[in-house]
Amino acid sequence: MVSFEMNDRKKIGLGLTGFGIFFSFLGIIFLFDKGLLAMGNILFLSGVMLTIGLKSTMLFFMNRQHYKGTISFGAGFFLVLVGWPVCGMILEAYGFLVLFSGFWPTLAVFLQRIPILGWVFQQPFVTSFFDRQRTRRVPV
Repeated sequence: MVSFEMNDRKKIGLGLTGFGIFFSFLGIIFLFDKGLLAMGNILFLSGVMLTIGLKSTMLFFMNRQHYKGTISFGAGFFLVLVGWPVCGMILEAYGFLVLFSGFWPTLAVFLQRIPILGWVFQQPFVTSFFDRQRTRRVPV
């Protein structure tokens, strides 16, 4: 079994990632405020880099199968910084889905094990949706 050591760098990285998601959420709630969205993007990316390391982050984003997601996420990030937050967030959302599509099965198992809300994700129609997503292959 692989052990996951939680050192201070990873704790800070997870905190930055969480704040990045929170600021992005606030930016969307406040009618696509470009300052909050840009801050959320910067915090999210720096948190990912601190959590998994700079080399692993570069290998993840520069992987041949992730080029489409990396380019769309980067273009969306640029559009948010330039001042087109709605178009930027649409591109970023698409890039995020393409980049992290391999993690959906892990997320599904995690959601099914949450004590209070887990029963919702264990319902037959939800588990059949997760099973379809698990068997779907991402086009290369």
